Amino acid sequence: MIESGLKSNRNRPSIEGVKVITILGAMVAGVLGGCVQVSAPDKPIVINLNISVTQEVVYRLDGEAKTLIQQNPGIF
Repeated sequence: MIESGLKSNRNRPSIEGVKVITILGAMVAGVLGGCVQVSAPDKPIVINLNISVTQEVVYRLDGEAKTLIQQNPGIF
């Protein structure tokens, strides 16, 4: 078999396929090519945090320390 320098057209897309791909590409580029604008609000943003903080201190004294404090109230 003699091979010629011409290649087969089996792997090449058809002209209609190329047209469809080009049109779809242009449509996608048109949709995704939009403009996004970001602007600051006119009024300040207010975040209202209603937080209740309570603290409870529990202390226990040794019996000797308690009597010592009661006997000498001016020690502290």
